[in-house]
Amino acid sequence: MTEQLPVAVDVMGGDNAPDALIEGALLAVDRHDLSVLLVGDPELIADRVGSRTENVSIKPASEVIEMHAEPASSVRKLRDSSVVRTMEAVRDGQACAALSAGNTGAAMASSLLRLGRIKGVSRPAIAGPFPVLGSTPTTMLDLGANADCQPEWLRQFAILGSVYATTRFKIERPRVGVLTIGEEAGKGNTLVKDTVELLSEPGWAESVGAEYIGNVEASELMVGVADVVVCDGFTGNVVLKALEGFNVGYEAAMRAELGKDDVAMRSATPLLKPLWDTYNSGNIGSAMLLGTRGVTMISHGSASAENISNAVKTAKQLDSEGVVLNLRQAIGANR
Repeated sequence: MTEQLPVAVDVMGGDNAPDALIEGALLAVDRHDLSVLLVGDPELIADRVGSRTENVSIKPASEVIEMHAEPASSVRKLRDSSVVRTMEAVRDGQACAALSAGNTGAAMASSLLRLGRIKGVSRPAIAGPFPVLGSTPTTMLDLGANADCQPEWLRQFAILGSVYATTRFKIERPRVGVLTIGEEAGKGNTLVKDTVELLSEPGWAESVGAEYIGNVEASELMVGVADVVVCDGFTGNVVLKALEGFNVGYEAAMRAELGKDDVAMRSATPLLKPLWDTYNSGNIGSAMLLGTRGVTMISHGSASAENISNAVKTAKQLDSEGVVLNLRQAIGANR
């Protein structure tokens, strides 16, 4: 195996830390021929890793930012926290990408403070994939980095999201829309209307090889109407959590009903598994914080080892395909 920079994984953050994070990182090493840098309590990590040293290294961190801690002040005070050290590993050239399933705000603040913002980016945004059966996922942003937004930021999100969708999902001409309450022109609040006006101006879409298609409703996110959908972070996070909750509840209900009949369970499971796999967001990989000078992946706090393995693979893929350079060039062309 050729020498490569590892993906730095904050193994102390998340509901299932450290076991799921370490197990997932090791799965990525075994399955995808990758290297990982495990960041956290070195004794704890060594105990779980055992004698494995090939493609697995450890970066010590003595502190942990808890899930409900205030992000900005915690990042400033807990300088030896695992999430801060994870971002520093990328900054210092020890890793190619960073991954955390811990406090989302702390991951964002650490990325901004340690890696810095791409020149020209007003506000970084969290971009995540929404599964579409039989097609490439729909990328939506912002999923929570910016609760309050300005129209100019959403226009920039459209640029960032288009580059991300092209880089990650190989969509040659991504269709970009604005999330609102109706597909008709004029629908939405002031932010949406002003954003639509900006995105209707020529030039920006052509510069990133995208196509602006107008309004998109929430009911259309998972049916392939658009490839990229932009919104403010408050709305995006609410939509994300609502769909995640529905998926969990629907799967639980289906399993409960099928469980009443062993024959039905055995017959239906092979047919339903592909659907469950498609709509399991963890199987697609983590969201990415777009706009900082390094690949920063943010996983769900409840991520399983399987989810983390996929996220590590995605992080390495995005770095290998030059997503940060692509984003920098696109922003530079639209300043």
